[in-house]
Amino acid sequence: MNHRERVQAALSHAIPDRCPMQISFTPEFAERLRQALHIEETGLHNPHGGGNSYLIERFIDEDMLLTSVGWANSYYQAGDDYVDEWGVGWRAQPYRTRYGVGHYTEMVEHPLADEAKIFSYRPPDPGRPELYHEAEWMIAAFKAEYWIVGVTVTTMFETAWALRGLDQMLMDFVTRADLADALLEIPYQYHLAAAKKLVELGVDMIWIGDDVGMQTGMLISPRTWRRFLKPRMAEMIAQLKAINPQLKVAYHSDGNIRAIIPELVEIGLDVLNPVQPACMDLAELKRSFGDRLCFWGSMDEQYTMPFGSPSDVKEEVLSRIDVLGKDGGLILGPTHHVQLDTPMENFSSMVDTIRQTPYPS
Repeated sequence: MNHRERVQAALSHAIPDRCPMQISFTPEFAERLRQALHIEETGLHNPHGGGNSYLIERFIDEDMLLTSVGWANSYYQAGDDYVDEWGVGWRAQPYRTRYGVGHYTEMVEHPLADEAKIFSYRPPDPGRPELYHEAEWMIAAFKAEYWIVGVTVTTMFETAWALRGLDQMLMDFVTRADLADALLEIPYQYHLAAAKKLVELGVDMIWIGDDVGMQTGMLISPRTWRRFLKPRMAEMIAQLKAINPQLKVAYHSDGNIRAIIPELVEIGLDVLNPVQPACMDLAELKRSFGDRLCFWGSMDEQYTMPFGSPSDVKEEVLSRIDVLGKDGGLILGPTHHVQLDTPMENFSSMVDTIRQTPYPS
């Protein structure tokens, strides 16, 4: 099978020749990987797939390629301090590892902290042709061989609270539903327009989502999720699948979101990401939803990848194929971008084990 056929088989709950994989990296780990693989490439690596050459992804034999349009691309930009096109202020925070210094970007300014500015705010234009040049190039160059994913993550909640501030956004849910609705509509309409354009261009899957989970459960209550996010998600999925009924839709949320998974299936979700093993029972998820839902991710980025051994990583890959991948339905990868503190031996163990393990029939 080529990469595209492999993903198609897995998402159809059929048996591929090997488990398909998708792996993303922080910019600092991507630079380490370039050097290890002797890939000559310059420029900041965007883990969401915006502005990449995809040399690393193709070199290590990944099966899906990502192309991103939306606010999530604001996370990794040049400079220690910057303001993105939405008006959100960012600051790079350094952290040290045995492999060098990395940076996380954190939000420090929220342009809609003052509610008086909400109703006059004008977001960026999602119709700008330049936003889609990369997607057009990628589809033309790679769709015959790879599964192409249009990325519009941070679809509603995360972008809304970036504009407003998390504490205030959570209070708005309770005390000012009208403001919460107005805030959510800003990123929702932007990312809906972007996703529709990507579907029209020919991507195979749209990846939406917002982090609404913690290690111990939901970050917001299921009731709040049903009131503010579920109806918009349902409408978005319906509109996208009306354009292309064969389209697959993936949804991302970190943490334990077990409480809302039945309703995600109900509104048309096809693929759940990242399936965080530190806080969800993977065998139970497969038993309960494996006939209706596919899984993407599941390799433990909290412990196994950075702190385990290569044999731990290999054992985890084989376990994931055995449990989540039974009868197909799995795309393997880490539950977050591979971090700078990950030993290269562990990364190689994951990639090599996936590539070299025939799928059990």
